[in-house]
Amino acid sequence: MTRVLVTGGAGFLGANVSTALAARPDVAAVYMADVRQPQTLPPGVTFVHCDVTDADGIAPLLREHAIDTVVHLAAIVNPGRDVSLEYRVDVDGSANVLAACVAAGVTRIVVSSSGAAYGYHADSPALIDELAPIRGNDEFAYSRHKRLVEEMLANYRAEHPKLEQVVFRIGTILGPTVSNQITALWDGKRILHIAGSDSPFVFIWVDDVAAAMVRAATDGPAGIYNVAGDGAMTVPEIATRLNKPLFTISAGLLQAALWLGRRLRLTEHGPEKVRFLRYRPVLSNERLKREFGFTPKFTSRQAFEQYLATHPAVARE
Repeated sequence: MTRVLVTGGAGFLGANVSTALAARPDVAAVYMADVRQPQTLPPGVTFVHCDVTDADGIAPLLREHAIDTVVHLAAIVNPGRDVSLEYRVDVDGSANVLAACVAAGVTRIVVSSSGAAYGYHADSPALIDELAPIRGNDEFAYSRHKRLVEEMLANYRAEHPKLEQVVFRIGTILGPTVSNQITALWDGKRILHIAGSDSPFVFIWVDDVAAAMVRAATDGPAGIYNVAGDGAMTVPEIATRLNKPLFTISAGLLQAALWLGRRLRLTEHGPEKVRFLRYRPVLSNERLKREFGFTPKFTSRQAFEQYLATHPAVARE
C-alpha cells in the first residue's frame, strides 16, 4: 500500500492529483504538502505544512509519515515576476526534495517537468520525443530552471538508482480554473501571430495529467515521458476557433516594440519573448502511450474545446 506525499499539493494540479490518489484502493495515505492549507481538503487527504525551500524540514516529514512515494509538483505557477524566488522554489526546492527522498529512503519520485525543458529553438524537430536534448533557454528563467532540474535528476539516476524516477515533460495544461501567460494570449480582440510562424501548441487537460500522475505514483513504469494530447493547434487554427482576427506582425518589428515597451516600463516582456512565441516545442506522446501505457482522454484540440466550455467568454459569438 503506497503512502504518497504531494509537494505543491494545494495548487491547481496538486489538488487534482491528491484527490485522484486518495480514490485509489492501493494508496494507503495521501499527504497534501504545501505552505498554505486550502479551505477544504479532498476526502481522504491529510494536509501537512511543507516549504520545499527549507532544506532541513523535508526529510523528517517523510520519515514521520513513512512516505515511500513523492509526487513533486511544487513550482512557481506564473513565472516572470520574481526570478530569485522562482529559482529558490523550482531549482533549490527540487534539490532539497531529492536529497530528502534519498535520506528518508523514499523509493519513487514523480516530477512535473515541462516541454519548456527542451527549449525554444529554430532548429528543434517538428515533433520532439524524449531522446531530444534538453536545451532550456537561459533567457527564459522557467525554461532554464526546468533544464537545471532535469540535469539534477539525471545525476540522481546515476548516483542513487534505488530512487526510481518518473519524469513528465508536460505540454500546456488546460483546466476549468487555468489563467496564465498562455491563456492571456487568447483574451484580446485579436490573436497575436508572428509572420511566417504557425507556433503550434500541444494541450493536455488537467484530468489527464492527474490520471497520468496517479499511474506514475502507483503501478506505472519508471522513465521519462512527454505528457500531451494527440496533435497540436496552430495560432491561425486557434484564432479561427475563437472567431477572432489575427494580428500578424513580423518578428523583427515585434522585437523592437517589446524592447521599447520594456525600456518605457510599459511591459515586463522583452524582445526575447519572440523566441518563446515562434519556436514552441511540439511534444510527441508516443512513448507515453506505448511504454508508459497511458493514453490521454482528450486530444490537444479536444482539451482546447474543454477549456472553451469552461471559459465561454474567450470565444466570440
